[in-house]
Formats: sequence, structure tokens, C-alpha cells
Amino acid sequence: MVKNVDSLLTQIRSCQICDGLPLGPRPILQIGASAKILIAGQAPGRITHHKGIPFDDPSGNRLRDWLGISRDEFYDASKIALAPMGFCFPGTGKGGDLPPRKECAETWRKPVLEQLENIELTLVIGQYALDWHIADGKKMTLTDRVASWQSYMPDVLPLPHPSPRNNRWLKRNPWFEEEVLPALKSRVSELI
Repeated sequence: MVKNVDSLLTQIRSCQICDGLPLGPRPILQIGASAKILIAGQAPGRITHHKGIPFDDPSGNRLRDWLGISRDEFYDASKIALAPMGFCFPGTGKGGDLPPRKECAETWRKPVLEQLENIELTLVIGQYALDWHIADGKKMTLTDRVASWQSYMPDVLPLPHPSPRNNRWLKRNPWFEEEVLPALKSRVSELI
């Protein structure tokens, strides 16, 4: 077991485990031992890889709005942990970014979660993160998981990706903004 968050971050940021990353390795995450909220997404996109800052884009703006928190609160590692399933940009395929590399979660997920002993709410974004964090054996679509949000709260909340690409999903599922977001904001407010 790694002794502390700083030494773990040093190890992760020097990771070279994945071969063939199109832009090379650049692990991007934010963790702090006192964080109470974990945002578990997929993997950084191309823009995030270049900026080195997770969710510093329209998706992040929407996510911060969903949480009801400021940019400063969002990027405060003592409050919010940002730990995707893959820490490096995996590349682009036909339908968008490739899935996160399996080697990353296999190597780093357990040590990261061990350092996050104070997490009281895990926000799970995307199918790969759902499969890891909600391993109940049920085969459910993302929409079905999100629609079942009350069965996971107050500890876990499955979410759609906040990308503008999901505007159509949000329009087709108005219950998300009407029911889920008020509950999410209330829970985040309790923890921050």
C-alpha cells in the first residue's frame, strides 16, 4: 500500500504502463485525502490532455452547474477527487474517444480508492466507470442506471456525461433535471 496521497500521485504521474498512447502518457487526476466527493469518469479527452486540467471545458461547466459549486470548489482536491478510469487520453475511434485503457484501472484504481478514505459520494460518469463502481451483475443501460438513481444514493450516483453531445439525451429525459439534479445539489451542499 502507498503511504500517502502525495507519493501515490508522484508514482501515477510518472506512469509509463500503457504502450502506444497516441499523444503519449500524461496522467491527469486530482485527489486529496480529505475529499468527500469522487467524480469517476472515463478518461481525459484530447483537449484535457493538452491543458492538463480535467473538465476545463463546456462539459466541466455543465458538471459544476449540476453540482451547484464554483470552479474553485471543484478544483479543490481537499473537497473533490477527480479520478477517471483511465488517466491518459486513450485516442480517438470512429464514434469518438476510445475506451479507457484497462491497464490503468488494473494498476491504479485500488491504490487511489484506498487513499480516498473520506469519500461519501461517488459520481459515476459513463459505462466503464459504472461497470467498476456499480458491480451488481445487472445488465442495464446508462439511462436505466440513472433512472434508478434513488437506489444508489446517498453514496453513489450514476450520471450521464455532461458533454454538449448529450443535449438530446437531456431533452429526452427531462426527469433528470427535474428530479436528479436537485437531489445531487442538495447532497453536494451537505458535503462541501
